Amino acid sequence: MRLSRVLVVAWKELIQLRRDRLTIGMMIVLPLMQLLLFGYAIDTDVRHMPTIVYDGDGTTASRDLARRLEVTGYYDIEGRVRGYDEVETAFRSARASVALVIPARFGVDLARGRAAHLQLLVDGSDPQTVASATNTAASAVAALAAERAGAARAAGAPAPTIDLATSILYNPDLRTAVYIVPGLVGVILTLTMVMFTSMAIVRERERGTLEQLIVSPVRSVELVVGKISPYVGIGYVQMTLILLVGAPLFEVPVSGSLPLLYLLASLFIAGNLALGLFFSTVARTQQQAMQMSFFFLLPNILLSGFMFPFAAMPRFAQVLSTALPLTHFLRVIRGVVLKGAGLAELAPEVLALAVILAVLVLLTSLRFRKKLG
Repeated sequence: MRLSRVLVVAWKELIQLRRDRLTIGMMIVLPLMQLLLFGYAIDTDVRHMPTIVYDGDGTTASRDLARRLEVTGYYDIEGRVRGYDEVETAFRSARASVALVIPARFGVDLARGRAAHLQLLVDGSDPQTVASATNTAASAVAALAAERAGAARAAGAPAPTIDLATSILYNPDLRTAVYIVPGLVGVILTLTMVMFTSMAIVRERERGTLEQLIVSPVRSVELVVGKISPYVGIGYVQMTLILLVGAPLFEVPVSGSLPLLYLLASLFIAGNLALGLFFSTVARTQQQAMQMSFFFLLPNILLSGFMFPFAAMPRFAQVLSTALPLTHFLRVIRGVVLKGAGLAELAPEVLALAVILAVLVLLTSLRFRKKLG
């Protein structure tokens, strides 16, 4: 082996790489984007948990307790409800993950030095939020009890006590598999669906059959829908396989309607297929298409709420994650499978998936104008 020949081949490879601007951009820009995005967005300290209050007392003492929780920074009071049925609806729709229940006579019991009772309901379908929710609430209640006891002793009155009962809904054993397995359906579908179609147009170009599509009477939007349609069935097969194997193997309870889940999953599957087809119109080679697919997968895993709690992310990351189909599908599948949520409670996520699908189909149709280049 001669060094001069190796250097010549290496120089030739660098020249070819220089001509491939897309690959150079991905080599330089993507690592920087991922570093900045994930470095700021990933945070395991769960704050700003959406919280609702069921205040059956309506006194100054009960309102003061709600304010105490909010000023800790761990709870964002999203509103007040008037019954347990509204609490369950808020949990199923993912509008809240924590509920503070203040019974009647709470203020009276505190004023008279008797035992006052509280209840904290926590959505256990995301085990990562449970510890933050329960520990912070317990600390705030303990501080309030100590403050009231000190004032009572100074006045020579009986010192009240406050009992906080915690109830964990949907996953009382806090098993990680209950949380992860439904999410894996979305992650696996994202990876496979985007990858399948990301190489569709590139494959046609490399095989020399793209010209046949160009001279055909098929319109651009018809081509996009036609390319997507066969893979929707493949997505359903994968989804069925994961549920049939994962649910019994990991003892994941299925509380909601599977027909509803399959119906809503069509929007998610088609959206990922349309995105993969869009990548296919941008990439020049199948290797570039695969690189784009893997780059898209990483933000989905880290920013969608699959691995890290959505509430723990900074606001800009939450806004960015709303553009990811997986973010909305995770709420759909966990809502249906774990909470038994219905279409009415999942309407915002269904609407978001439909809008994302329509935008992706439109962009892909505009990108592919039935011409080479």
